[in-house]
Amino acid sequence: MTKYGSFPGTRPRRLRTSPAMRRMVAETRLHPADFILPAFVREGVSEPVPIAAMPGVVQHTRDSLKKAAVEALEAGVSGIMLFGVPVDEKKDAVGTPGTDPDGILQVAIRDVRAEVGDELLVMSDLCLDETTDHGHCGVLDEQGRVDNDATLERYAEMAQVQADAGAHIVGPSGMMDGQIGVVRDALDQIGREDVAILAYTAKYSSAFYGPFREAVASSLKGDRKTYQQDPANVRESMRELALDLEEGADMVMVKPAGPYLDILAKVADSVDVPVAAYQISGEYSMIEAAAEKGWIDRDKAILETLTGIKRAGAQNILTYWATEVAQKLGRQ
Repeated sequence: MTKYGSFPGTRPRRLRTSPAMRRMVAETRLHPADFILPAFVREGVSEPVPIAAMPGVVQHTRDSLKKAAVEALEAGVSGIMLFGVPVDEKKDAVGTPGTDPDGILQVAIRDVRAEVGDELLVMSDLCLDETTDHGHCGVLDEQGRVDNDATLERYAEMAQVQADAGAHIVGPSGMMDGQIGVVRDALDQIGREDVAILAYTAKYSSAFYGPFREAVASSLKGDRKTYQQDPANVRESMRELALDLEEGADMVMVKPAGPYLDILAKVADSVDVPVAAYQISGEYSMIEAAAEKGWIDRDKAILETLTGIKRAGAQNILTYWATEVAQKLGRQ
């Protein structure tokens, strides 16, 4: 009571008085099914290889990948997004391992499907950057530029071999014009209308991809600014969104997540398909590095960022903490 009587009459703090109260009135809740685990599998290794720039994340062997998939399934995670890392000597200008039925990604898809069946969604990265000797997401022309239409032909082949290997969902991530339509046609041509497409709709040219380059042993020199989006632009994302939906995307995604929550919210408000966001390697590494220094509370920071991504409109979140967070949520 103040000298002004009952002022203030409205006290929002009443709904923050205890953990039980805050839990009851929470507007955004994380659930294990929100999460998708990105995972790397490296050809020719007998033990998982730690990724220095991403503490706690590894390049899996085929066996350790299967174990990670089962662990994710048991924690209630919805899916696993697979990235294949071939040996360097197999990389070439057109990314041949990406369309080889015995390429590491296709082998890993078959491995994981055999392990988890249909209980965990097996998702595959559909891009050439891991398999080309130049590290770009597409085929280069004579002048060293990424050839959009030649790249689409490769994506069509990749979609078919990934579907044949057992992918439930393919994720075209190269930001080529027309990629969703070409991939949809390629899948339908082989009778795989059941395979869904998660479109990397707004994938920005970001400084936060750095640790990922180590994770996939990228050979990239230069940058990807001629095909990934300019961080300054919003309308461009909405145009890409309209095109992806018109071409047949089943789900759409914003990448990175944290620095682009405004884009995520705008996309989520504009569509009637599921919306995903990818909390990328740099976002992961910043929190892990700051926590290692003792500058932030690691677990609280992880949950806060994931809550913010979901609050902004993501139905699903790709995060390297997927299994860990799902396990903790399951114990609550």
